[in-house]
Amino acid sequence: MGNVVFWKKGDIAASFGLFVNVLTDFLVMISLLIGVVGMPTEFVFKRIVPGFGLAVLLSGVIFAYFAYKLAKKTGRTDVTALPSGSSSPGIFLIVFVIMLPLYHQTQDAVFTTSVAVLWGFIEAAILFLGAFIGDTIRKLVPKTVLLASLAGLAFVFLGMNPMLQSFEMPVVAFVALIVIFMNWLSRHPILRRIPTGALLILIGTSIAWIAGYQNPADVTEALKSFGFNPPKVHLNGLFDHVEAALPYLLTAIPLGLSNFIFNLENVEAAAVVGDEYNTRDVMLANGFSTAIGGIFGNPFPVTVYVGHAGWKEVGAGLGYSIASSLAIFLLSIFSLMGLLLAVVPIAAIVPMLVFIAIVTGHQVVKESPKFEAPAIFVCFFPWVANWALVAVNNALSATGMSVGEGADQVSSLALHNAGLFYDGLVALGNGAPITSVLWGSIAVFTIRNTPIGAIIVSVLGAVLSFVGAIHTSTIGIAQDTAMPFVIGYLLMAVLLAYKLYVNKKENIGPVTE
Repeated sequence: MGNVVFWKKGDIAASFGLFVNVLTDFLVMISLLIGVVGMPTEFVFKRIVPGFGLAVLLSGVIFAYFAYKLAKKTGRTDVTALPSGSSSPGIFLIVFVIMLPLYHQTQDAVFTTSVAVLWGFIEAAILFLGAFIGDTIRKLVPKTVLLASLAGLAFVFLGMNPMLQSFEMPVVAFVALIVIFMNWLSRHPILRRIPTGALLILIGTSIAWIAGYQNPADVTEALKSFGFNPPKVHLNGLFDHVEAALPYLLTAIPLGLSNFIFNLENVEAAAVVGDEYNTRDVMLANGFSTAIGGIFGNPFPVTVYVGHAGWKEVGAGLGYSIASSLAIFLLSIFSLMGLLLAVVPIAAIVPMLVFIAIVTGHQVVKESPKFEAPAIFVCFFPWVANWALVAVNNALSATGMSVGEGADQVSSLALHNAGLFYDGLVALGNGAPITSVLWGSIAVFTIRNTPIGAIIVSVLGAVLSFVGAIHTSTIGIAQDTAMPFVIGYLLMAVLLAYKLYVNKKENIGPVTE
C-alpha cells in the first residue's frame, strides 16, 4: 500500500460537507420532478433516484481511485480526491427545458425521462470529446481566469445560498459558523480531539431539537418512504425517442460546454494546491459516470464539484469521496433522503459550504499575480447575474407569474421601471460559465497588454453569441436578441486590433507585473 492513507481525520468533516452539497442537489431534483413537473412519486423514487445515486457513487469511487494512483506515484500522504456530484445547472435545465414541457404535453413519465436521458448522453459525449482538448485549453486560458470563474460560481451558488439558509435559522447556524471560523479559519481550534464535522452535526442537531426546530412527527413521516429500490437498466425503447429528442438536444451543447469548463477549472484549482490530476482522465470519468447513470434511468449529468482547496484545507484525503458518494447511493436505494433532514437540521451542515466558498475565493487571490486582480471581479459579474436571474425567475414562478406579455405575466419594461434590469440579467446571466471565462480572459489579456489574445476571445464571443450559446435564452442562428452582442464583440475586436497596431508602431511590449 506504500504511503497511501485511505482514511484521515479530515475525511470525517469533508464527508459531511460534500454529502450535504450533493444531497441538496438531490432534494432539489426530487422536489422539482414531483412538485413542479408533476411526475408520480413512485416513478421518481424507483426509476430516476437509484440511477442518480449510482452515477454519484461511480464518480466518487473513480476520483478516489485517481487520488490513490497520485498518492502511490508521488509517495505523498496529503493527496486529496477531487470532489464530485451532480451538475446543479444541469438539474434546472433538464427539468425546465425538457421534462416540464414534455410531461405536460404527454403525461408520459417514461417517454419524458427517456428523452431527458438521451439529452444526458449528449452531455457525456461532449465530455468524451473534451477529454482530448482539455489540457490544451488549460494552457491557453489564463490561470487567473480559470480560478476566478470558479470562485464566482462558488461565491454565489456554494456560498450565498447556504448563507441565506443560515440566516433563516440563526440559533443553529451561527453556532456552526463560529465553530468553523475558530477551527478552520483560525490557527487555534477548540475541542481539537473531536473532528470539526462531527462537532458541527452534534452541536447543531442538539440545539435544533432543544429549540423545537425539528419535529418528531417528521421523522415518523419520513420513515414511510422507506423501501428497497436498486438501480435497474432502462434501455428498452430508449432510442425510439431520438426524433422527439432532437429539438431539445441542441440545448445540451451549451451546458455540455459549461460542464467541460467546470471540469477544467476544478482540475486547475486542484493543481494549484499540489494535486495534479490528468484532465483527460477526469473528463472521461465524468462522461462515463453520466452515461452509466443514464442507462440506469438517470438523466442528470455528474461533474467535478467546486471546493477542492477547501476540502484539502480541512485535511481530507481520498476516503471522503467514497464515504459521501456511498451515503448518497444508500439513501437513494432506500429512499431515505427525507429521514436524514428530519433528524439533522440543514442549518447545521450548510455553513460548511460557506467555508468552501470562502477558501475557493481566497485561492484565486493567493495564486493570481497581483496586477491581474481586477480580472477576478470581472469574472464574478456573469455569475452574480446568473444567480439573480434564477432567483427572480423562481420568485415570479412562485407567484404564478413569468416575464412576458399576458394577464399572468409581468413585462420586462415594468421590471426595468422598478429598477430591475431584467433584460440585462437574461443577457449576462445566460451562459455564465462561458461568459465569465470570455470576459475574464479579455480583461487579463488587456491588463497584460497582449491584444492578440483579447482579439481572439472577442471574435469567439461574437461567434458564440451568433449561435445563441451565450446571452440568449435559446439556441439559434442570428437571433434578433443576439445580434447586438455579435456587433459589440466585433467592435471590441476592432479597437483591440488598433491597440495591437499602436503597440507594434511604438514598440510597446507585454506587461508582466
